[in-house]
Amino acid sequence: MAEADGDADEATEEGDEAKVEDQELEKIIEAMEETNENVESFKVTIEMPRDNHDRTVLLSGGRVITMNGDEVFENGDVLVTGNKIVAVGEAGSLDVPDGAQVMDMSGKTIVPGYIDTHAHWFDIKRGIIDPNHWSFTATLAYGVTAGLDVQTATNDMFVYQDLIETGQLVGSRPYSTGPGIFPTNSFSSKEQVYNFLKRYKDHYRTRNLKAYLSGNRQQRQWLVESAFELGMMPTTEGGLDMKLDMTHILDGMTGSEHSISVFPLYKDVVELFAQSQTGYTPTLLVTYGGPWMENYWYERENAHDNAKLRRYMPHSVLDSKALRRAAGWFAEEEYFSDEIAAQTTKILRAGGLIGVGAHGQLQGLGYHWELWTIAMGGMTGMEALRTATINGAKIIGRATELGSLEPGKYADLVILNSSPLDNIRNTADIQFVMSNGRIYDDETMDQVWPVQNSLPDYWWWDDEPNQ
Repeated sequence: MAEADGDADEATEEGDEAKVEDQELEKIIEAMEETNENVESFKVTIEMPRDNHDRTVLLSGGRVITMNGDEVFENGDVLVTGNKIVAVGEAGSLDVPDGAQVMDMSGKTIVPGYIDTHAHWFDIKRGIIDPNHWSFTATLAYGVTAGLDVQTATNDMFVYQDLIETGQLVGSRPYSTGPGIFPTNSFSSKEQVYNFLKRYKDHYRTRNLKAYLSGNRQQRQWLVESAFELGMMPTTEGGLDMKLDMTHILDGMTGSEHSISVFPLYKDVVELFAQSQTGYTPTLLVTYGGPWMENYWYERENAHDNAKLRRYMPHSVLDSKALRRAAGWFAEEEYFSDEIAAQTTKILRAGGLIGVGAHGQLQGLGYHWELWTIAMGGMTGMEALRTATINGAKIIGRATELGSLEPGKYADLVILNSSPLDNIRNTADIQFVMSNGRIYDDETMDQVWPVQNSLPDYWWWDDEPNQ
């Protein structure tokens, strides 16, 4: 405790010095503006309408898993107008306006769009924006309608988000923390932290933050306090240090990224997660402390020859991932991610929030590998699906907009040929994806409603005649 107090005293002294420096800098800027008429600061606002339409469709007669509790309509209807859900209920019970298109969903299962709580779009171009980049479309083709990129390194992600929100690019909703907050920031006062985070909120327009082992405990608490005052959500990771993970939760971090590789977890840790409502995203494709489950799935699934992946991903990228794995081969008994997954089930059943985070390892299909791995810990189909949808929405701070099939939420949903309540592997048995009220054929990502549009050609399609 004495050590902690000493650190706080030292930080306070440094904070006083930093405050003086900040005041001096402000004086310099003011003096420059007063003495040099060429120095001017101003805000530039560029506005474009968000993508929407005014058409109505009734998805009729399917099994509808709403994620509103355990509610399931075995013969249900979903009514959508524009980019919002209008009503959900038993088939034939909804007030359907004249002129609405009716689509027969008999034999299909309708679930909310999947949410990736620890996404990365590593392959995007930076500095030069690609308005037809494949990675967002590949993710959406597998039913992942939204994701949070926790640490983007650059601010390019915000431009891609704008392109998708304005309908100029087909893809998942790519929410983002922007560049991470690292120990190198060397915060020396809460005021300094607050001013730093305010730039994220004002200029990046994000409510999410990612802190990477960002300083001592005093500095981390400044970050949490400032984030809450600004209405922002800070997530973090302990970097294989369980004691640090626990401290992060005690200090109020809203998210804990990557796996805690200690098991079993006892009641104190389980209840800490559950009662704090700190979202836990274990990212088991990159399991901490052992073989990555990404390798497990590559060993068992022929990802390279998957026609759907080959349509949405450049062949050079897929070749590098699927043909020759640098990590090598692991015996079955070396994998222990199912043990970590079992701990996530404990937390979920205690009332905690578990997220599905694919870490950008393999866009689209990788999300399902992560979900199926989490389900290895003993979750029921409903529990696993809840983790992929409404709990994911809560973790990224979007539960009023996403994560369940309820009136007023965005019309982001997945139409499946079979039910994940029967077998969790059915999450990838997709017929159509609806994103922002538009329906796409998952095999082609051609829009089929409310208008028919073909996906723009990708450059590598010339290599395969069937594309």
